[in-house]
Amino acid sequence: MADAKNEFTNVSSLKPESIGEPGKRTFRIMVSSASSTAAIWLEKEQLFQLGQAIQQMVANLPTERAASSLPTQREATPLTRLEFKLAKLVLGHDGPKSLFIIDAHDSDDDEATVRVWVDEQQINGFAEEALKLCAAGRPICPLCARPIDPEGHACARTNGFAKLTPEELSEEL
Repeated sequence: MADAKNEFTNVSSLKPESIGEPGKRTFRIMVSSASSTAAIWLEKEQLFQLGQAIQQMVANLPTERAASSLPTQREATPLTRLEFKLAKLVLGHDGPKSLFIIDAHDSDDDEATVRVWVDEQQINGFAEEALKLCAAGRPICPLCARPIDPEGHACARTNGFAKLTPEELSEEL
């Protein structure tokens, strides 16, 4: 694994966030470590895929694992404040340390902009919250499988002649 420009090893908080109303939300990962923070902006689908990949990775780990040991000597310089749009994301697991690694890149180069080291409890909580956050968006039309806006939905399966609200669609079924 290539080096990272900044490493967060003593993570106090790793959480997904959304800002805005369903249908117009933006997503980010917030990381806090000692006296440093990072805000990593990403697409909903990227957050959803990360949550699923984490759950799959945890499920495939051996049942007996070593105790976590953080590489604290690599911690980012105090008062580091990062904010960037995600270009590439890499998820990994360091077996001997029993830690999960998230590498977030702001470009396609090999060196990660930020590397986050977390234990299994932190990564499980993050994955669960990320999947809940992604599922909390607009309801899906049961007829055409597209998102339903709060003001209504011109469903293609009704030839666009009916602009149905979420309540009307649930009554139709």
